[in-house]
Amino acid sequence: MQYPVRPAALLVALLALPACGNRLEAPRDAVAGKETAGVPASAPVAADMAVASRLAGGAAEAEGSTLPNAAQDPALQSPMIIRTGQASVEVDSLELGMGQVQALAQRLGGFIANSQMQLGGGQYRAATLEVKIPAARWDELIGGITPLGKVEYVNVGAQDVGEEFTDVSARVGNARKLEGRLIELLGTRTGKLSDVLEIERELARVREEIERMEGRLRYLKAHAATSTLSITVHEPAPVIADGGSGGVIGEAFRQAWRNFVNFVAGFIASLGTLVPLGALGILALWVIRKVWQGRRPRS
Repeated sequence: MQYPVRPAALLVALLALPACGNRLEAPRDAVAGKETAGVPASAPVAADMAVASRLAGGAAEAEGSTLPNAAQDPALQSPMIIRTGQASVEVDSLELGMGQVQALAQRLGGFIANSQMQLGGGQYRAATLEVKIPAARWDELIGGITPLGKVEYVNVGAQDVGEEFTDVSARVGNARKLEGRLIELLGTRTGKLSDVLEIERELARVREEIERMEGRLRYLKAHAATSTLSITVHEPAPVIADGGSGGVIGEAFRQAWRNFVNFVAGFIASLGTLVPLGALGILALWVIRKVWQGRRPRS
């Protein structure tokens, strides 16, 4: 993710020009005295331009520099990888399987973040537990799934965010430098009120970007330090229905009876269409027979 920092060189240079103009117009009487004393009249202007040039160069350096002390940051030296995954395990007892998953998470120094259960009569008994553990113990978690029961599948995904973390860290360092220069400029600024307000608005914008980028860094650190695996444990699918229902054979007889009843009901419902059509067919045959008999020659 990119967090652009606006270049402040142009802003600093524009704000420095009015001060230079004010100094040129104000001390006209002092200029003559300074010239007679051997001091050039353009000394204040050169000083202001030097300050503006120094600030502008510092802003440009802030845009192109890298994060200071990056080699001392342990987060930048270790890979920043966010690992997530899903697994499904068939267990003999749902309650026992859930207890084993919780014990596995605690043994690895993790915890259960979220859980969902599907219970009730005639339902498929299953539960999904979201396990969060330290990233360094990810392989132990994957290996600890096998003793739980029959592993059906394990899907693992990894996202490398090291490049984004380094880029955002560098931008935070650059923004900190720019913030310090804006504060320094605001403390020494004695020009127009509009110029001071412009510097304050730029300073507020830079601080807002710093807070947003630091929040992103905290998010990346937290998710890279903790891995997440969603484990679904379920009991075997029932082959025979509950006691007292007749089992699979009884269910087959009941289904056959329901099919027979549906057939009879459909036939009865179709009589409302078949009877009128049959009556019209019989009437048409009787008319055709009468006409045919009328056309036959008499002997």
